[in-house]
Amino acid sequence: MSTVELQIEGMSCNHCVAAVREALVAVDNVSSADVKIGSARVHSVADLNVDALQASIEEEGYSVTAVSRVDS
Repeated sequence: MSTVELQIEGMSCNHCVAAVREALVAVDNVSSADVKIGSARVHSVADLNVDALQASIEEEGYSVTAVSRVDS
């Protein structure tokens, strides 16, 4: 299992949370995304492409300020 935590700037409401969640789960290999205002924790059974995760968030109009891998 691969897990990535992202800090996200610009989110302010539940609509933001839903938009980011939808964008993240559309990325290849993402099995789930736990999104809260300001952060996301993305899970996959395969290796996650951090650049693709960041691009999907930026396409929604938000900024990724920090990324950390929590591989198990």
